[in-house]
Amino acid sequence: PASPPTTMPAKAAAKQDIRMREPHLVNSETGSCFDATDFELIKGRPGGHETLPVKDVDVSAFSLSRKTTKKTPGGFMKKGAGGGGWGSDTIGAAPKKTSKIKDYQAFAERPNPPNTEFRRFYERGDLPVQVDHGGVHNRIAWKVGIEKLDFHHYLPIFFDGLRELEEPYCFLATQGVYDMLQTGSSKVLPVIPQLIIPIKTALNTRQRKVIVKVLKVLQALVTCDSGAEGENLIGQALVPYYRQILPVLNIFIRQTENLGDGIDYGQQKKEHLGELIMETLEHFEINGGEDAFINIKYLVPTYQSVVLS
Repeated sequence: PASPPTTMPAKAAAKQDIRMREPHLVNSETGSCFDATDFELIKGRPGGHETLPVKDVDVSAFSLSRKTTKKTPGGFMKKGAGGGGWGSDTIGAAPKKTSKIKDYQAFAERPNPPNTEFRRFYERGDLPVQVDHGGVHNRIAWKVGIEKLDFHHYLPIFFDGLRELEEPYCFLATQGVYDMLQTGSSKVLPVIPQLIIPIKTALNTRQRKVIVKVLKVLQALVTCDSGAEGENLIGQALVPYYRQILPVLNIFIRQTENLGDGIDYGQQKKEHLGELIMETLEHFEINGGEDAFINIKYLVPTYQSVVLS
């Protein structure tokens, strides 16, 4: 006689239904939450172009010579294969592959290794911040008053963490920058020269999430001292450094969404790269003084002034 089917216990069945959610790790060097990042395994540099695909150089574009290939017997047209003058060159030919905008090296994403100074200092316990998990959203719990911090030391470290894409480094660095700009706006101006290299490094990664994050921070940076008593000195102090910041913005300024009569419900997040770049340039011009527009126009020729009539 056949044996009765065995039924799996309820606890065992429930245990099989439960699946552990794997941690979202962008970089393999991060390890677990109990391990520090292995910086010795990181060999690449942020924004480097060594790993980009190299395209063949068209010889005919730079000289009078032309690169040709010897046709085989199968490469010639045969009798009856033509179209009688109606697009005979396309009959039987494979469709040409149109290269998308991501195929070009200028728009390709660059390496973004997890070797930021923010990650190094945070894992070592040298930053006075920790995540406060209370309430609906996470917040930063500062162990020391922000007004007592040495901005020359800490603000460049937090700016270097803007290119982080992993938690908790991403949240702590971004929110830490906003808190320091809001609370200690009077201490930001002398630190501007030290912020240029972290900003340029983050923009050179050409990663959309990183660029959007940096653009929003730049808008907050140039407007943090534009209150009733402010003189927009931070915006004017950034004008000599446009050569390091604006070239990448000039590349992505036409990255706009064209949906026709459709509705884009994600625009409230302000993640459209082209529109965000235009807003940032407008903030630069409004808060950058009388020399801002001519310097922006020199590096972004398609920009039109919102101040001059």
